[in-house]
Amino acid sequence: MLDREEYIEQAYLFQTLGERMLDGMATQEALVSLGHEILATTKLPLAIDYLVSDLRLIGTMASAMGRMRHYFSAFQTFVMAEAEDEEGRFDLRTALAILEREARYRADAASPQGLFFYRFECLSRNRLDYMHGLTATAADDIFDAEWKAWITMVSRQVGLVDLADLVYVRSAELLRRQERRHPHAAADSATASSPAPQILFGEKEGRIAWANRGKDPLYLFAALQRQLGYPAVPRPKRPQPQTESPTLLARRIDRLDLRVKLLEEEAKGGIDLAQFDPKNPKADHRLSPDNRAEP
Repeated sequence: MLDREEYIEQAYLFQTLGERMLDGMATQEALVSLGHEILATTKLPLAIDYLVSDLRLIGTMASAMGRMRHYFSAFQTFVMAEAEDEEGRFDLRTALAILEREARYRADAASPQGLFFYRFECLSRNRLDYMHGLTATAADDIFDAEWKAWITMVSRQVGLVDLADLVYVRSAELLRRQERRHPHAAADSATASSPAPQILFGEKEGRIAWANRGKDPLYLFAALQRQLGYPAVPRPKRPQPQTESPTLLARRIDRLDLRVKLLEEEAKGGIDLAQFDPKNPKADHRLSPDNRAEP
């Protein structure tokens, strides 16, 4: 767990690095310039120097992040490694946006519940490896031993058991429903030898999970974000269809007219090539080399 100022500077690093990559700046050059902009009282400038040196030597940043486990989390390293995989389809700019939003959430006092749902949605939306991704998630210090054991169990059950069911059975909502149906069950369970599993989610998370049983997990994540303010996963922007301006449409219509004119002349017995001569005063200047019709 890092200080709040470290997460704030990390968010600035990931955000600005993605913006400068969109502007065409090389990753090494962008990191070097960001090393001078980051707050010097944090440890991030030292981490950036190490990233730059590894990027020049190996060509990747995930390897350096993996060796700085005291600063970068295992999930951050996993996301960067997936983005730098040449055989994968995970975009680096999307990975930087994911890391930026997570850093901002952790700077605002993140909860284990919100961080788990955020990372699980990242894996779902981008079709990343669940086993390795959840293993990296459980390695974070924000999760205690009970959380780590539960996340490990989820990594084995994902795809077989609905996530909403896994959340509901470890929520306070399940206990509330059981106590309402069987008032004496709580006292009997207290005297039982085997301890009850620890509650990991509150009543609100349990109710939302109960309402989304058997549905697409993305509906569960969207409801949690609406109701509890959990962070939303950044998604790549859909390419917008380019609309042509009236000027371009007029030029296209003009070219179509010229094509029809040439076809008519060819049908009448041949095309007069003199009209293409720029020295001919009677030549159609619309058919000059700069404005001739497309082939």
